[in-house]
Amino acid sequence: MGLSDLRAGVAGALAALGLMATAPTAHADWLRAESERFIVYSDGSERALREYVQKLETFDRVLRFRTSLPIGDAPPRKLPIYLVSNRRGLTQVHPSTAQHVVGTYFPTEEDIFAVAIRSGTGVGLDGDAVLLHEYVHHFMLGMPAAYPSWFVEGFAEYYATAKIKDDDVLLGSASANRAYWLLNESWIPLETLLRSNPSEVRSNQRSTYYPVAWLLTHWFMSDEARRRQLQAYLTAVGEGEDPVQAMEDATGMGLADLRTALRSYTRTRLTGTRVVGHFPATEVTVVRLPKSANDLLLINQRLKVGVPKDDREALGQEVARIAAEYGDDPLALIAAGHAGMHFGDRPAGERALLRLIELQPDHVEALRFLAQEKLRQAREAEDPAVEIGLKREARAYLARAYAAGDNDYQTLMLMTDLRRDQPDYPSDNDMLAMGLTLDRAPQLASVRFGYAAALSRRNETEQAIAILRPLTNDPHGGAASEFAERMVAALEAGQALPETKEDAEAPQISESEPEEPETSPADTPETAPASADK
Repeated sequence: MGLSDLRAGVAGALAALGLMATAPTAHADWLRAESERFIVYSDGSERALREYVQKLETFDRVLRFRTSLPIGDAPPRKLPIYLVSNRRGLTQVHPSTAQHVVGTYFPTEEDIFAVAIRSGTGVGLDGDAVLLHEYVHHFMLGMPAAYPSWFVEGFAEYYATAKIKDDDVLLGSASANRAYWLLNESWIPLETLLRSNPSEVRSNQRSTYYPVAWLLTHWFMSDEARRRQLQAYLTAVGEGEDPVQAMEDATGMGLADLRTALRSYTRTRLTGTRVVGHFPATEVTVVRLPKSANDLLLINQRLKVGVPKDDREALGQEVARIAAEYGDDPLALIAAGHAGMHFGDRPAGERALLRLIELQPDHVEALRFLAQEKLRQAREAEDPAVEIGLKREARAYLARAYAAGDNDYQTLMLMTDLRRDQPDYPSDNDMLAMGLTLDRAPQLASVRFGYAAALSRRNETEQAIAILRPLTNDPHGGAASEFAERMVAALEAGQALPETKEDAEAPQISESEPEEPETSPADTPETAPASADK
């Protein structure tokens, strides 16, 4: 059956990360589940949490299988995900979250995580689709290829509706919302789709950008010969060929004929792809967090996202007040230290962190924050001898964090920053550290900028451009994507690199797209969703 046979509906949700604290006798509503690839926090039931983590593990393996990666390999860094019960949980992390949003992905220098409303919370939304969509973006940025923006979104849409049941995974089911737009609105021109990312198209065309990107991806994925055409197209675009010409060459059709083929495709029996295999049960460790998590777990993530200047003092005071109620609780101490050093009483923040490493000498995050503070003081020092001493203290904290943290990306970034003003920078060790950082945090624009600049200084221009290409095509890249394009242009022309600006390195927060059609679902066809038998 075709798209006109789909029931209109709504979808959404996402995920996020957190901190682990040593649990005292009083427990919170929050659970922390850790598996091979994920760390998931939830204030829901333990059974539902375990099932959710198992589905995520299966989904990652399916993605790896379908992209010809070894399914047994785990990413260098586990993705933290926060599952909340309502909108208030989202706004505790990001107060400016838009009304329609049910999940957000945050790639920041202090953390890369997602937060989303759990499925089955009574808000009328299915959180799985949004989380899986954003996870595909997270996954694709870890791949070396530079995919065009429409495919980045179409690929995420294709996998977002995955139905996972034990060892049976159904891919490519149509979202009722996307079907609504395809059936009831004028499509974005294919040339515009192929040449633009969503932020570049006019508002009256943006509503069908995602649906048409999904449809074109689905059309390619549904036939083995077309899958080979898609690969030829992606290779050509990756090598710099014009995207429209590459599409026409790969498919053997002009855009008008391709549009006709897609229209016809919507009237056929749209089949998904079923992946059946043995996906072994994943070991999932679940612990209940201390009572402090009820008050501090989400607000601590807010500190990592970035806080407007006008709100910083008040937030710092609020965190200090709440943390004081929990004494030597590790989560309270890290929150107080973080807020104090960034937004409030710096000496009090430093005391909290020193107390924490007294209790837990290998607390990586506390050691990093202390190193950051020493580096800040070194930058402000007027006496060169004092500056050298402060940098020595920072280096000692970072050495401890590195030893305890298994090459975590934040520590590696700070170690690189400490080296930038040295006459032998970038040394071979610096390049190794930046390579490890990119391996663990390929989603961060600032990591790519710094690594590409270092490669350029060593006259490794082609590799520098390759590092930047995935960012230039990132549909959610914003100012960072624009700056990456300027860097690539300068590298190709043999010119000096542009100076990085703060807005280019700002977190490129990715919120879920609106899932509800402007027309009431009651006005759309009410039939069973398309089945998949491929």
